[in-house]
Amino acid sequence: MRNLSLKQLQAVAAVARLGTMTRAAQELNVTSAALYARIRQLEEEAGLLLFDRTPNGLKPTDAGREMLWAIDSINTVLETCADRLRTLKGGAGGRVAMGVVSTAKYFAPQVIAGFVERHPGVEINLSVRNRGETVEALRNYEIDFAIMGRPPRDFAIEAETFGPHPLVLIAAPGHPLAGRRDVPKAELAEQAFFVREEGSGTRTVFEEFVSGIIIRRAKLGIDSGSNETIKQAVMAGLGIALLSAHTVAAEVVSGRLVLLDVQGLPIRRDWYVVRRADKVLGPAASAFWSYLVKEGPRCLPQLEAVKALSAGAAE
Repeated sequence: MRNLSLKQLQAVAAVARLGTMTRAAQELNVTSAALYARIRQLEEEAGLLLFDRTPNGLKPTDAGREMLWAIDSINTVLETCADRLRTLKGGAGGRVAMGVVSTAKYFAPQVIAGFVERHPGVEINLSVRNRGETVEALRNYEIDFAIMGRPPRDFAIEAETFGPHPLVLIAAPGHPLAGRRDVPKAELAEQAFFVREEGSGTRTVFEEFVSGIIIRRAKLGIDSGSNETIKQAVMAGLGIALLSAHTVAAEVVSGRLVLLDVQGLPIRRDWYVVRRADKVLGPAASAFWSYLVKEGPRCLPQLEAVKALSAGAAE
């Protein structure tokens, strides 16, 4: 019954409820002949009668009752669809595809938790990648928006800042520079550095910071794309590293790492929420974007508090 239409189903339902073709035709605002033609076409396709003529009017046959079951099922699906559309329109439901660079994964869950508390019906799909992969995901419409420290410039985007993104120099608590104040940047030439991979935002800032200084890389070869591996190597006393303050806040608070007080640090950048300029956000994604811009800053670790703890641990 591939040619079955909603008008035909409505005709069956009206006849079953009212018992006569005449009254059903009046309700549907069609002629009795047109209504009869709809019913006959259905019966011919099914190869079965849909109604029996009785002294009390037309009554559905077994085939007619099967048709009514189908009508009820379709109505339920349509009502559910309408409810979901109303939910999507109000921003109370739907899905959001959100990308974050690896450095932002340390605070992104707090942002998501705050949003979901206000919008429990929204489903969040979080993708954590390096900067290059996140930019490609934006470019290819794979995500609604992304959190990153440096927006792309090779295609049209819309971006808003939502909080500071400081970068700091970390070391093990027993490092010779720990506890010193206003260390000249030239002294860093004697230190072993762990650096992030080419193309990462942190790597770009690091290269700008050490411009004019010949530095040496740490002798340990590690996966420099991992903040976690770098932090573990620094805690082991194998070198120092320039990382986002938001990736090291927990370790500084616990005394496992300290911030070095070097001239020109911390380097202050901003966090951005970014989407393609031609990307039309749905109600849920639009609500999340607004929430992130307004409420995102309170989810970020406060640098001054982290610095105070680091100074206390170094003394």
